[in-house]
Amino acid sequence: MIQVNRRNSFSRIITLCAAFLLTLSTSLFSQIDASTGDAEAGKSLFNTNCAACHKLYKNMTGPSLFGVVQKYEEDYEWLGKWIRNSTALIATGDARANAIFEEYNQTAMNTFEGLSDADISNILAYTNEEPPVIIDEGPGDDSTVEPGVSNNIILAILGLVLLLLVAVLFLVNNTLKKFAQAQGIEIAEEETGKSIWKAFVENQFLVLVSVIFLLLGSAYFAYGWMSQVGVDQGYAPVQPIHYSHRIHAGDNQIECKYCHSSARVSKTSGIPSLNICMNCHKSISEVAGREAGDNSSVNEDYSKEFYDKEIQKLYKAVGWDEATQSYTGETQAVEWVRIHNLPDFAYFNHSQHVSVAGIECQKCHGPVEEMEIMEQFAPLTMGWCINCHRETNVNLEGNEYYEKIHEQLSKKYGVEKLTAAQMGGLECGKCHY
Repeated sequence: MIQVNRRNSFSRIITLCAAFLLTLSTSLFSQIDASTGDAEAGKSLFNTNCAACHKLYKNMTGPSLFGVVQKYEEDYEWLGKWIRNSTALIATGDARANAIFEEYNQTAMNTFEGLSDADISNILAYTNEEPPVIIDEGPGDDSTVEPGVSNNIILAILGLVLLLLVAVLFLVNNTLKKFAQAQGIEIAEEETGKSIWKAFVENQFLVLVSVIFLLLGSAYFAYGWMSQVGVDQGYAPVQPIHYSHRIHAGDNQIECKYCHSSARVSKTSGIPSLNICMNCHKSISEVAGREAGDNSSVNEDYSKEFYDKEIQKLYKAVGWDEATQSYTGETQAVEWVRIHNLPDFAYFNHSQHVSVAGIECQKCHGPVEEMEIMEQFAPLTMGWCINCHRETNVNLEGNEYYEKIHEQLSKKYGVEKLTAAQMGGLECGKCHY
């Protein structure tokens, strides 16, 4: 017990000595000054070292750092010690350091001993940058509308011209008739023969052929229409919280099965829990790649403000308080709209295709990494599934279950690789039972 106390005392002495040396070296050699720092260089350093826990204009894991120099009365010596090693500064008993430590639930800050005085000056200069002014363009702004005459106006003008021409022809015809009557000119009436309709009715063979073609054509179009019942290819509903697969799966290259993890082991791919979203969005409260207040579009259809509002919807649903960086417990259910929905009489197992067959998600769901709004890419019809089974070879790599039957059926069919159809993939009971 005495040895433990001695070791604790010794460790305490070492910590105090380190803190004393840090204080001494900083006071003797510190040349930190935000007024001489380069804000542009500080921005890069801030993003590399500080952005994981701090934002410039709003609280995150740590407090917002805008105006931190003025907040601590331009005490550059103290700021330098805090940034380099806050733990050592707290150990000295510094009142201000301990107050911050207690305010943020005794959360330890990383040490940055490698930062030079110039680096810290640059970071502090960046924290003095005023937030950009947000210019409200208003809902009536039409700066993005290309100049020119509307197509509807052009069509209306053409329609009016056509009506005028018809009216002119009618007037000219009446005028000519009146002129002929005034001159005593008789207008010969056309002789009327047997009508085409009467001739058609009297020709029984022609009537029979026409009826057959009419029935076949009607049946063809009726079959085509009924074949589309329940086929929702291209269906892209609006979701209660906008989710961009293009940003997540495309730009950020998040694997599909990170969110849809049950696709590996379950019949369904599952709807990702909002807790999965919060794994990242605890620290990501706004869309990346734009400065605060920048109203420019992230792409041609959606602006930064739009994406930021959708993240706020996520926070409201899970009960996340940005200010305190904690959950409030006040949650709201999100009523997602289902996109892919097979009939109840059709059986499909994701794990069989994803884990056993090794099929990529894009095979059925299309290039999701390019989709801003998720849509049903494939028709998901029986014919589409059958064609896939006929064309896709069975993957035997690391799959001992199929090795024996594959060897036997390969000899039977005289092929080196079997398709899913040759392995029984066309049996009715595989999908309907």
